[in-house]
Amino acid sequence: MDKALEKFGNDIAIAFSGAEDVALIEYAKLTGRPFRVFSLDTGRLNPETYRFFDEVEKHYGIRIEYMFPDAVEVQALVRSKGLFSFYEDGHQECCRVRKVRPLRRALKGLRAWITGQRKDQSPGTRSEVPVVQVDPVFEGLDGGDGSLLKWNPVANVDGKDIWNFLRAMNVPINSLHAQGFVSIGCEPCTRPVLPGQHEREGRWWWEDAKAKECGLHKGNLKEDGAAQVNGNGATTESDIFSSQSLVTLSRTGIENLAKLESRKESWIVVLYAPWCPFCQAMEASYVELAEKLAGSGVKVAKFRADGEQKEYSKNELQLGSFPTILFFLKHSAKPIKYASEKRDVDSLMAFVNALR
Repeated sequence: MDKALEKFGNDIAIAFSGAEDVALIEYAKLTGRPFRVFSLDTGRLNPETYRFFDEVEKHYGIRIEYMFPDAVEVQALVRSKGLFSFYEDGHQECCRVRKVRPLRRALKGLRAWITGQRKDQSPGTRSEVPVVQVDPVFEGLDGGDGSLLKWNPVANVDGKDIWNFLRAMNVPINSLHAQGFVSIGCEPCTRPVLPGQHEREGRWWWEDAKAKECGLHKGNLKEDGAAQVNGNGATTESDIFSSQSLVTLSRTGIENLAKLESRKESWIVVLYAPWCPFCQAMEASYVELAEKLAGSGVKVAKFRADGEQKEYSKNELQLGSFPTILFFLKHSAKPIKYASEKRDVDSLMAFVNALR
């Protein structure tokens, strides 16, 4: 903890979930260095968790930086699928809106973040968590692959030792722990565990016990277990790049776009796969790009290029890896491929402005 805070100063923050992550805050306090703490308020946490947040702030004399989901996205999800759709079609879509996207926004302002992940929390997904790693999913302040470091200082610490530390230091504890809750998330998706059950068994208990992750630590998942695959090789994971400012192109649509030698407008198109962690990492910046370019004469679009569309995309659309970004200029037949690994909105906007 001391090394992380010394190295990154104000460009690193502790991710606080309202459970035993208070140990991270205590460790940070013991270093004597200034530190930042942020938390994701999904809008569906237990009342006890909100009271716990308040206790922690008062105990340490800090202000937790809360990140909230986008109100329009939450409204669209609830209106179209109801308040409890995750019981029927899985928790990933709700978690994406309420947790993953707000986390992306938080991390885009940092160069590193600190988590309370431990190897013993989930043998199926966290058994290989390192103490320090290049974040495999999210982007940091500079944008692009490798722009964010992830510190997991208690990766090798046993859960029992964490609790012994918390009791010894007499720090605030979420009152839900005394009611049998061990791993604590949103109220509808968390329940107490029975004696002998693993702590993650209380999370999304109606789903596969081997993949108890919400997407915040998706890099933990092995590639062959990250998504379901249907018969034609396409994944069934929830779609990404969802915005009214974005055009969804079909195979016919992108074929027609590619054939035009003179277009009324320029188009920037991302070739993506919804299961790709690098596509997911650039989602927020690409949606922001679409919103900035609305009405500018540049259309922003997406084309799902995995599964049965992958071979066509490789042969005709310069697809090398996901994501591939193409700019179809107004008066040019051949699209220009975006070559940079930086996919933050400023870099993408600079690419567009340089060409249009």
